[in-house]
Amino acid sequence: MASLSSACAAAAEGMAQDSGLPFVEAGSLEEALSNVVGQYLLVYDDGGVALYPVSKKEGGAVRVDFLQGKSDHRRKHGGGSGQLIAKAVGLKTGIRPSVFDATAGLGQDAFVLATLGCTVLAAERSPVVYALLNDGLRRARLQAQPDQMDILDRITLLSANAVSWLNAQTPAVADVIYLDPMFPAREKSSLVKKEMRYFKNVVGADADSSELLTAALAKAKYRVVVKRPRLAPCIDGAQRTLAIEGKSSRYDIYALKSMDELKGKDS
Repeated sequence: MASLSSACAAAAEGMAQDSGLPFVEAGSLEEALSNVVGQYLLVYDDGGVALYPVSKKEGGAVRVDFLQGKSDHRRKHGGGSGQLIAKAVGLKTGIRPSVFDATAGLGQDAFVLATLGCTVLAAERSPVVYALLNDGLRRARLQAQPDQMDILDRITLLSANAVSWLNAQTPAVADVIYLDPMFPAREKSSLVKKEMRYFKNVVGADADSSELLTAALAKAKYRVVVKRPRLAPCIDGAQRTLAIEGKSSRYDIYALKSMDELKGKDS
């Protein structure tokens, strides 16, 4: 992680240590990028943490922003409990399950679930992605309105490998465990999106998806939900109970027991 000003240096160094990343100071973005060995650089500047590509042909920087842009638009106009993700995790009148998001990424699904009233523990194992998400939540909490703060208060972030973390826990870490593993998509698919293209290069495909599903099935109370590209094969292992399909995505549901007993309870 690079800091571009002395005013940001202390905060940047602390976040780098928290994320397990090396830290350097630079006088400018150009100077920082010129010394990078690799494709991307994590930068802490006056706007927070951003992931910059070394090559300008790749596009601009990626930041996490929950209060504006597509996250805020989806909060206001996303369809509420009628969304496919809401149906997949079992949201119904009187049922708001607790969710362990084992593959947090940039936190978009965790934010949607928290918006819908779920308490979410979100785990991210990539130090780079964790730093982006951690900073996005930090900045959001500094600027949030009361209704937005209620949503953010329902999200807890965890820096961990979800497979190892789940295997070390006692059963039932959450009502629902949610998985959205990185899929080795074709070049003409969703990787045209800048964030996904960067992620593929920084994180790579999740080679342990089968192990993650096995661990999740052992530690979920009611169900495991796996988000997949609509035409992608299921993860190797257990047989899904049912699937909910959208235009581009599919939610594979592995039901363990009925969620009806959650009605009227605060999970």
